[in-house]
Amino acid sequence: MKLKYGIFFSVLLLTVLLFSCGQKAPGEINTEIITAKEALSLISDSKTVLVDARNFPDYSNGHIEGAVNISRADIVVNTPYINMLAPAVQIEELMGRKGIDNSMLIVVYDNNDNMDSARLWWTLKYYGNDNVKVVSGGLNALLSVGAKVSDQAASREAKTYGITEERKNMIAVRDDLRELVDNPRSEAVIIDTRSQKEYEEGTIPGSILLDYKDNNFSDGTYKTVQQIRIRYLQEKIDYDKEIYMYCKTSIRGAQTYLALYNAGYRNLKLYDGAWVEWIANPMNPVFKPEKPVYMINSSDNS
Repeated sequence: MKLKYGIFFSVLLLTVLLFSCGQKAPGEINTEIITAKEALSLISDSKTVLVDARNFPDYSNGHIEGAVNISRADIVVNTPYINMLAPAVQIEELMGRKGIDNSMLIVVYDNNDNMDSARLWWTLKYYGNDNVKVVSGGLNALLSVGAKVSDQAASREAKTYGITEERKNMIAVRDDLRELVDNPRSEAVIIDTRSQKEYEEGTIPGSILLDYKDNNFSDGTYKTVQQIRIRYLQEKIDYDKEIYMYCKTSIRGAQTYLALYNAGYRNLKLYDGAWVEWIANPMNPVFKPEKPVYMINSSDNS
């Protein structure tokens, strides 16, 4: 009984905290992540294209009917480090070849805790496209609402896709993180979105551990905007913060970026080089916590 009341009052306290902070979100909320039911209603439109963001073998074994495949490998380069943002010309050629032009609504799903769909969303948004939605819970969520499956690759007529801008305020480079480490600022925060185990083995000094998996419910769908806000408010991460995030190669980091953006945060920067770049230079400091940081979820991904 004590435990039950303790949980109740903890939730009540956090809810009061959320609504008493008095801040209005700088951006719109609930605009980027959609439910599986919403996705099904959208993909019936000829100006909407469904994208399966899984790897090609998984796609070939069965995907939502009509979905084209754009995998992680398609949208990254592996130099100088793995899973780096691909250049604009690569994205333009890819999208056009997949039968997608700039006028289309792009609806993306995966089966990987929303990571790969979020990374594609982040990539396209970085290159100026605001017409991309991520299906919360991905493939399993779509199947649960009756989406049809096919093992036949979708065929679309090639289109022209153009990129005219790069939103460089969405990305961080190593020097940005090094400056924050050497000269911490109260208005800036670094989030390590990796697992507890990875964090304990070494992290960028000053980072707050917030495993990306805790942005999801147990069924793989994203938590609500209010729950995301409460989670980050617990760490005093509010709208006024300048937020940097990373993981091993910033695929998990992109999933957190999307969760926060969808909750109205806008001052967000993904460290694309991520941990693999940081530890490649022995001159970059590494912090190893003296005491374990206990968390519910743990993961060892990208």
